Amino acid sequence: ASSFGAGDPGGGDISFRRARLLSRLTASSHPGGGGGGDDPSTTHATADVSSSCPYLDTINRTLLDFDFEPSCSITLESGPHVYGCMVCGKFFRGRGRSTPAYTHSVDTGHAVYVHLTRGTFHCLPDDYEVRDPSLADISAALHPTYTAADIAALDGNAALARDLFGRRYLPGFVGLNNLNKTDYINAVVQALAHVRPLRDYFLRLGGSDSLSSSGSATGGGAAVAQMKRKRSDKSSSSVSGTDPTLHSDLAQCFGDLIRKMWSDKRFKSTVDPHMFVQAVSVASRKRYHIGKQAEAGEFLAWLLHQLHVGLGGGRKAGSSIIHKVFQGTVEVTTRQRKKGSDDSQHDDNEEEDDRAGSDDEDTIKAKEEERERKKAEVVIEEKTTETHFLQLTLDIPEKPLFKDADGGLVIPQEPLVSVLRKFDGTSFSDAIGRGGVAQKRRYRLRKLPNYLVLHLTRFKRNEFTVEKNPTIVSFPIKNLDLSPYVMLPEGEKKRVPPTEEEVRAMSVKELKKLLAKHGRADVAESSVEKAELVTACVDFVTNSLPDMLADKYDLVANVTHHIPAEVGREEQRDLLQEGSYHCHVQHKGTGQWYDIQDLHVEETMPQLIGISESYVLIFEKKGLS
Repeated sequence: ASSFGAGDPGGGDISFRRARLLSRLTASSHPGGGGGGDDPSTTHATADVSSSCPYLDTINRTLLDFDFEPSCSITLESGPHVYGCMVCGKFFRGRGRSTPAYTHSVDTGHAVYVHLTRGTFHCLPDDYEVRDPSLADISAALHPTYTAADIAALDGNAALARDLFGRRYLPGFVGLNNLNKTDYINAVVQALAHVRPLRDYFLRLGGSDSLSSSGSATGGGAAVAQMKRKRSDKSSSSVSGTDPTLHSDLAQCFGDLIRKMWSDKRFKSTVDPHMFVQAVSVASRKRYHIGKQAEAGEFLAWLLHQLHVGLGGGRKAGSSIIHKVFQGTVEVTTRQRKKGSDDSQHDDNEEEDDRAGSDDEDTIKAKEEERERKKAEVVIEEKTTETHFLQLTLDIPEKPLFKDADGGLVIPQEPLVSVLRKFDGTSFSDAIGRGGVAQKRRYRLRKLPNYLVLHLTRFKRNEFTVEKNPTIVSFPIKNLDLSPYVMLPEGEKKRVPPTEEEVRAMSVKELKKLLAKHGRADVAESSVEKAELVTACVDFVTNSLPDMLADKYDLVANVTHHIPAEVGREEQRDLLQEGSYHCHVQHKGTGQWYDIQDLHVEETMPQLIGISESYVLIFEKKGLS
């Protein structure tokens, strides 16, 4: 037997292996030939499988990085059959004869490879599958998976994990690499990763099946086309929401990124969002691209819509996890001014004497004044519609900056209650409709979602540059009461939680329906016996439901935009391009808040969050946790 596994991968054992390969290639019965294809296992009824491999000790885990796009380093091709070399960490296509992976194994003597989509391990060029318990850590780093118990324990887990280099990190609070002005993407992803229902949904989709059969973000068009073809073969729209193979490439890359962020078995303490950024660039047609800064609020609105469509959602409310989590209802009343029709045409049959001094002179002047009045008269048209929203856009009032005694600028502050006046149900705000027509709009909130997204518009573009409103919007971290802004339709009464006696009298079906109505179907799934379900429902109705019906919210994530001190001078005027984004998120188990900017993660005090230059706020309705 060869001693290649114990020696230098580049030593004299390579010549022995080449000689053995030449002898095996001349034999027609070689089971791993594959005819030069990308995946030889697809051309044979059975494949060689070995529970052990003499080359496992050549694996170098410190060089393995599965955050990048699975594309061949030789041909730059991507697809479902790309393998990663466990010795040098490079990616190669195929494992049949004449493929880059096969050639690499012969030239360098690197024997162990992993299928980047399926997660299976293979030994090349002998071409047999390796199954060994010592490879479990690599499988967990490649495709993190989570059980129901793991997901339930995430929020309360405060134990630090350790990577291969000895660095400690807290799962879910890891840094994301900035790929050149992609900090707005990192901040939005950090915020969405701590929205519990959305996070749990993508964690449950973990595993190799969640990856696209296309296997690449650069093939986004093909992936979307394939997804549409698969959807057309399904008659039920609910299938696309549960089958990961029907999701768009953007949704799959987002889910893969979320699973890596919350994994405690990573080889490094940070995550590179390369695949997700590439998928965003393809889906947005380079609107959101590497090297180009953008507004986080606009990107969040675009991303939520793309995820909704990519997960199989449609126009129907609640057709995807995005709508179930973020969708609310608002009534919009629009007033638009239209010029009235000129009905002041005089009767041509009537002869009028317009000579000076005639008796009809006064009458003619009165008719002319009437015509002019009707021409200037406008008609106010009012229209009321009810629509859905995923986020509320708030306008920050502009206030002048003052200098203090030392010459420094005094930044004005505005309470969130004042900014929310737009949705008080009585005030009309200016708006521009289709065709540039000026309008007046009034907003009345009918139903608030479980997770409310507030977008504070700080940037304003003109013909020369981008201006930023630095006004600080102060808000409470806990118990934000929005009940005064929710106006129920006429005749509809405010919902009252059922009493304990009513809950105990309900059937199992009614109890599950009650929990699902308020977004807590997970409570019903964790209960086996009816007695457990009744106890859980009584606890939910008594402790959580009153807060949910009261429309009170706690802060989940806060995205801020920070400008360096030197920006704003004459040589640097683009505040959007020169600034950077931060994200504040809270650990539910310890109550500790963290300030995350790209790769930097540090603790912060909640008192500093409420007075920061907030840009996007995500609130969670009380009683959901």
